[in-house]
Amino acid sequence: MLLIGLLAGTLAGVIDLAVDWMTDLKEGICLSAFWYSHEQCCWTSTETTFEDRDKCPLWQKWSELLVNQSEGASAYILNYLLYILWALLFAFLAVSLVRVFAPYACGSGIPEIKTILSGFIIRGYLGKWTLLIKTVTLVLVVSSGLSLGKEGPLVHVACCCGNFFSSLFSKYSKNEGKRREVLSAAAAAGVSVAFGAPIGGVLFSLEEVSYYFPLKTLWRSFFAALVAAFTLRSINPFGNSRLVLFYVEYHTPWYMAELFPFILLGVFGGLWGTLFIRCNIAWCRRRKTTKLGKYPVLEVIVVTAITAIIAYPNPYTRQSTSELISELFNDCGALESSQLCDYINDPNMTRPVDDIPDRPAGRGVYTAMWQLALALIFKIVITIFTFGMKIPSGLFIPSMAVGAMAGRMVGIGVEQLAYHHHDWIIFRNWCRPGADCVTPGLYAMVGAAACLGGVTRMTVSLVVIMFELTGGLEYIVPLMAAAVTSKWVADAFGKEGIYEAHIHLNGYPFLDVKDEFTHRTLATDVMRPRRGEPPLSVLTQDSMTVEDVETLIKETDYNGFPVVVSRDSERLIGFAQRRELILAIKNARQRQEGIVSNSIMYFTEEPPELPANSPQPLKLRRVLNLSPFTVTDHTPMETVVDIFRKLGLRQCLVTRSGRLLGIITKKDVLRHMAQMANQDPESIMFN
Repeated sequence: MLLIGLLAGTLAGVIDLAVDWMTDLKEGICLSAFWYSHEQCCWTSTETTFEDRDKCPLWQKWSELLVNQSEGASAYILNYLLYILWALLFAFLAVSLVRVFAPYACGSGIPEIKTILSGFIIRGYLGKWTLLIKTVTLVLVVSSGLSLGKEGPLVHVACCCGNFFSSLFSKYSKNEGKRREVLSAAAAAGVSVAFGAPIGGVLFSLEEVSYYFPLKTLWRSFFAALVAAFTLRSINPFGNSRLVLFYVEYHTPWYMAELFPFILLGVFGGLWGTLFIRCNIAWCRRRKTTKLGKYPVLEVIVVTAITAIIAYPNPYTRQSTSELISELFNDCGALESSQLCDYINDPNMTRPVDDIPDRPAGRGVYTAMWQLALALIFKIVITIFTFGMKIPSGLFIPSMAVGAMAGRMVGIGVEQLAYHHHDWIIFRNWCRPGADCVTPGLYAMVGAAACLGGVTRMTVSLVVIMFELTGGLEYIVPLMAAAVTSKWVADAFGKEGIYEAHIHLNGYPFLDVKDEFTHRTLATDVMRPRRGEPPLSVLTQDSMTVEDVETLIKETDYNGFPVVVSRDSERLIGFAQRRELILAIKNARQRQEGIVSNSIMYFTEEPPELPANSPQPLKLRRVLNLSPFTVTDHTPMETVVDIFRKLGLRQCLVTRSGRLLGIITKKDVLRHMAQMANQDPESIMFN
């Protein structure tokens, strides 16, 4: 756990620093040291003034460097072109690396990790190459300005670290169940460094990712998340002693009347979640079924070009999404230079600096409002096409940006309403003239929580992550109200969150813990073989030759075979995995003398009695699982489904008084559940 926390924290810090530098590289370069980002460059400069803190002689835009012009049409066009070129270069590099070295490094990774933790094995998904390529390409795609975040992929990166360290200790490498507990804790460390929210990470792992979460895993997750957050804090990637870019503190209380706009934002979040899931899944399905899927590189290049061309003219889409959220969350203090804080000041105002009363909006606020409205429409549309391309892409940050933009606009609206109509009955109790009563930044925060909740259907972990992000403990009630409303609204249109929808789309065999199974069917209704189907492929304990077994393996593609006493008695002895059988036979042929095609294979302690001239038999007792999971044919399916969920089983044998009748696999259970829900069981495709 310590190692996972250290590595996850270090990788997150490196990713943050690299993204910061490469995002600024699209606009200009630092002359004193090219590896400095814009902000670091101006920190080190002695000629920076407070008014022009973004301008310092050491930081030069590309137009200043190349043609010595900083203003004017030609400079603007040159900067515009270079911005697009850098974005295309980053995106092309990322998609090429993913395509050539690690095809599994694409997407967010959370749907697959949920599937792996439910007991399904995706070989190579958490390998070293995936870890390396995902870390590098994550920096590239976030810097290219595409509408995606690094939060989801960081969970995948942390789980790769968990898998890597598990393979070093035999206790974990030999035992799938124990390894899954480590991966649950690693997922918590991933969220911990993504949001700087250790407790939120533990709750996220419990609520969203994990399948089976015993108490010892809770404490391990807590420890891993703590170490990861501590490591990131010591790297201090943003230079503000915080773990995230958008840390804010509000000091004004909220009032009961504000719950109404908060709940409205919750409704907006639920509707956006539903719209996003439906459109994104429809688009991803098109990608799977049409020619579009054959050109992943071209698709990434086209989307990047469109994003860069539309994003550059609008200052809110040009900056990185984290910076945008940071600006939207911020409260307008006396020192803010943002357009959103361009209010008309009262010249004879004598007030302490941090408690500025509500003021009428100035020109800049109105400009910012329509720019935000355009940015909101652009973000909503482009994110639908971006998520699911063949590059690492997270969903947390774009969803939060959509919510924060909507929230900030609502907040400014309520603030101006309260200022101009403070004698209305709803404002009279809490909004005196000259008081600071509405915080637009708080609305942005609530909107961000609502939209994230609408897409992922998180509730508890979402609220905890949001108040760890913002340090606003007194705003738990508004956040809870928005999160619950968005979940209710989104659930009214469909129960699936975005991750479950992608699991179904990709055909992973995943039994959702949240679904209830209430039908009264029995195991005998679901098991294979059914009537009229050929009998089950089985091995006998001491009467099959090596050649018989090799033929059986060649002709079928099952994962394993039940072992019975003989074809007549059908009494069950155990279960042998296909992979282990193949390996054992291959090794025996190479290393043991006298093993030929007509050698008898036996699974018993003692070799069977054989005629004198027969070849040497092969003992395979050690590859036999003597305690396979069995149920009787009259076990209710409700119990069987529960067993599959709790233990993450892949198959289960059906017996009656010791005799083998059939087998139930996870895919059979899923098909049966679809049939009970009046869907066509054959329509469920599995990879």
